Amino acid sequence: MFSVIVSSIFEILALSLFKDPALNLLTSGPYGLIFSSFVPFYFDIPISTRFRVFGIRFTDKSFIYLAGLQLLLSSWKRSILPGICGILAGSLYRVNFLHIRKMKFPEFISSFFTRRSSPATGSSSTAAPSRNILGNAPSYVGRQAEGNYPSSIGDPAAIEPPEDSIATLVSMGFDRNSARQALVRAGNDVNAATNILLETQSH
Repeated sequence: MFSVIVSSIFEILALSLFKDPALNLLTSGPYGLIFSSFVPFYFDIPISTRFRVFGIRFTDKSFIYLAGLQLLLSSWKRSILPGICGILAGSLYRVNFLHIRKMKFPEFISSFFTRRSSPATGSSSTAAPSRNILGNAPSYVGRQAEGNYPSSIGDPAAIEPPEDSIATLVSMGFDRNSARQALVRAGNDVNAATNILLETQSH
């Protein structure tokens, strides 16, 4: 919501500042939302694969950047301006401008949507939080939020993570010791360990 509103404000200011006839009609679409998401994608998503094509270095993220560049240049000035405004909006959110991350919707708005999204019967709403959509699979998202990772796996020191799992996390750019500790906490689950490491980096 912040990115959409702020990027729209930037676009209005840019139109009034440049007064370029070519910019009277900007390209339609969620450019602000799309390009603001490139900011956390660049800073928070680690690189997992590196390779070369005709001597040029690429990563698994390179093709996402190329698709974004193609979208940015698709209509020249009419698409470049909203794209840059989206990147600026995403950067402001990343640096927590005016403590935007702590801001919340007014109580009457949040309560309205809570009532609209709640199930019609009280019994189903009570059982919903404890039901796992994926069946019996462990819910790492919930554990990550609470900080309670698998504790029933016995003594952590007795379970040494496999070397290939550690190497996978190290190849993503994480420290070897941190990767090992995360695997121990996650019961040697690479996906859960990745979530732990990303959560640690965000704090």
